Amino acid sequence: MNIHQFPSKNSWNELIKRPVFKREEVSEIVSGIFDEVQKSGDKALFDFNKKFDSVEIVNLSASSKEIENSAQLISEELKNAIQQAKENITKFHASQDNEIQKIETTKGVICWRENRAIEKVGIYIPGGTAPLFSTVLMLAIPAQLAGCKEIILCTPPDKNGDINPAILYTAQLCGITKIFKIGGAQAIAALTFGTETIPNVYKIFGPGNQFVVAAKELAQNFGVAIDMPAGPSEVLIIADENAVPEFCAADLLSQAEHGSDSQVIFISTDLKVLNETIKEVKKQIKSLPRNEFAQQSLDNSHFILIKTIEEALEFSNLYAPEHLILAIKNFENYISSIQNAGSVFLGNYSCESAGDYASGTNHTLPTNGFAKNYSGVSLDSFVKKITFQNLSKDGLQNLGKTIEIMAEAEGLIAHKSAVSIRLKK
Repeated sequence: MNIHQFPSKNSWNELIKRPVFKREEVSEIVSGIFDEVQKSGDKALFDFNKKFDSVEIVNLSASSKEIENSAQLISEELKNAIQQAKENITKFHASQDNEIQKIETTKGVICWRENRAIEKVGIYIPGGTAPLFSTVLMLAIPAQLAGCKEIILCTPPDKNGDINPAILYTAQLCGITKIFKIGGAQAIAALTFGTETIPNVYKIFGPGNQFVVAAKELAQNFGVAIDMPAGPSEVLIIADENAVPEFCAADLLSQAEHGSDSQVIFISTDLKVLNETIKEVKKQIKSLPRNEFAQQSLDNSHFILIKTIEEALEFSNLYAPEHLILAIKNFENYISSIQNAGSVFLGNYSCESAGDYASGTNHTLPTNGFAKNYSGVSLDSFVKKITFQNLSKDGLQNLGKTIEIMAEAEGLIAHKSAVSIRLKK
């Protein structure tokens, strides 16, 4: 871990840099995968399953029997937890549905906007060392609420050709029946082009490793939208003398355990809290099953002593973290100063894990500084917004002259004529 005391603002641009990987090499591999999937369809997917996940399967689709049996393979305790999380996430996202408002901009001119669901969406769920069944909730629930007609789920199978039962159970609970055993960039390629088995989609959602991220970026070249550019997970904590070092350390490690390329940043205005938090991190990491990942992440992370909360928030806005935790007194006074963050957690008891699982907010969030210009996934992510206008005769008479003058000034005489011909009638 890297420790800094009162770093000058000139050094901040160095401190906000994320861990980097060789993009050219990754892009070349992903481009080759796309070419193969576009050319060979299902055959390429079977080959990639064997090559990357060391598994040979005869059917890319999860069968209805596999989906139904998943409920028997997880505990009642986990099922109840998933159900409660589903209720909270549904409640929060349902509140984002706005009523249509018709506005009379000029007498006789009515304008309004309506939502239309994106008809076909794909959701990618990582498997591997951390099967993220919670992401199924975060993506499938708003997709269902929005009214998406087709929701396709791709996730990598294990060495036995099976999908993690918690993923299957959660997908079934959310009404998803089209589930496919394919992961990595090849899954994104399949959702982009479609194959004999997997339908193509109009927008792709979900987190993943550097190959999945690069694949989602490439998918945009083929007319498929994505939820956001995203990279490894990250958290920034701002703590004052009221913070609890044990809590802060636990939150830092909860992000660090995602993977070696995740990043955590701890900023404190109190030297004692900074030192005790570092001590707690070293203590707590020893008991983590994924401590190797966490330690590698900590090697790329920063612990910073800063003079004031205002300065800490200035640094945070420059960094634009995926997750921001304010472990400070009177946090309400600082909410308006937060400009760039994916999701914010206020006070000592608002652990970042709450947002990851069950508080109700979405955990699919912008990383790598994209919180400066992207929002996290919401109900809006699954809809398009179409504008409507209706002009009466009086409306066109009231607005017509304005349109004619502007069209003529731009040299677009046919535009002017479309108004003039009606006014003459």
